[in-house]
Amino acid sequence: MAQDLKLTKNQSLVFDKLSAAPGPLSAYDLLDQLRDQGLKAPLQIYRALEKLQEIDLVHRLESMNSFVACAQPNCHAKTGLVAFAICEKCGVVSEFSDEVVQTRLAAWADERSFTPTKTSLEIRGLCQGCE
Repeated sequence: MAQDLKLTKNQSLVFDKLSAAPGPLSAYDLLDQLRDQGLKAPLQIYRALEKLQEIDLVHRLESMNSFVACAQPNCHAKTGLVAFAICEKCGVVSEFSDEVVQTRLAAWADERSFTPTKTSLEIRGLCQGCE
């Protein structure tokens, strides 16, 4: 998927690092891990992350101020909802999309004449392995 998009060198480095990571990474984690590949400034990381988010290859976990590679590119394009289950013990993040939840959120917004521009749901708890 990412190969087909003509990513810049920095975007590819950031995406590859996030794809291989066992859990979410902050922009500064990425910078630390990519210094040897020529990324020296936070702005380089943030620009790459911004573009990767625009094209739905990377998601920002708001509550953790960190990033993960999209587990299923374009899956949320159908529903508009990106949801994450975050294990508070091991840090594993599972991404999912749910049309029922999206439908209910859309109905809520319609009833209140609210126009959402982005919907992200984060559920924190313990994964099956840590429970």
